[in-house]
Amino acid sequence: MAKIGIIGGSGLGDALCGDSANKSAPMETPFGLASDGLVATSWSGQDVFLLNRHGQGHTQSPSNVNYRANIYALKAAGCSHIIASGAVGSLRERIQPKHLVVPDQVIDKTFRREGTFFDNNLAVHLEFASPFCPVLSKHLLNCAPKVDTEVHDGGTYICMEGPAFSTRAESEMHRSWGGDLIGMTAMPEAKLAREAEISYALLCLPSDYDYWRVHSQSESLDKHELLKEIIGNLTEATQNAITLIKSAVSSFDEIADIPCSAHSALELAIWTDRGTITPEIKSYYGKLVEKYL
Repeated sequence: MAKIGIIGGSGLGDALCGDSANKSAPMETPFGLASDGLVATSWSGQDVFLLNRHGQGHTQSPSNVNYRANIYALKAAGCSHIIASGAVGSLRERIQPKHLVVPDQVIDKTFRREGTFFDNNLAVHLEFASPFCPVLSKHLLNCAPKVDTEVHDGGTYICMEGPAFSTRAESEMHRSWGGDLIGMTAMPEAKLAREAEISYALLCLPSDYDYWRVHSQSESLDKHELLKEIIGNLTEATQNAITLIKSAVSSFDEIADIPCSAHSALELAIWTDRGTITPEIKSYYGKLVEKYL
């Protein structure tokens, strides 16, 4: 049976994982320690592993999350699919706070993070034109009637480094690039999931409009009231996201056997001469390459 990993971002991570008695200790991987322990549970008879991206209590900033360890931990648990969530700012009028978005493209602006598993004696070049799994993404969209908000089909996610938010000029630049959402966590998470041959879809939770829209009011806004409004938006979006994800999991059998290109992503991607790959290298990468090496 397929196993599904759920990565909770801002708001949703603590809401899903909390202080569950089923939580394991954070896994030690070849790439370091995962952000938090996995919560092994079952929804509607489907095996699910929950992971809080930022750690319990939101202690890890986007730049400091160990994305490699997190994805490896879910791979080691046997996950074939990942549904990830993340809070974002909206770059488009039509994408309102408290809506949900299932993006289909990403622009990566990060520069401080380990962006690949394969940086040690193995050259791997994989196809990444479609960064999010179309099969799993469409399944999420098919579950949209289950929630009382608009769920947008597609969009380009700009992944910035952070932890500070954009300047006004940057926000306008991101819009000119064709960006629809601005966030800090989709990359390298999505790319690592592809390297691990896991189908990965992202559900975005817009909490506010980025500075392209609010700058004209920013001088007069009460900062405490603004933060209260953003947290309220995220709280409402979180509840809708949980409902949508649980619906997608409960009906997962509808897509479980549909082929996904992510599940064979490394088939033609390992360029290193097999004769140079030692047992130590095979052991180091473990679950990631055992199918091919």
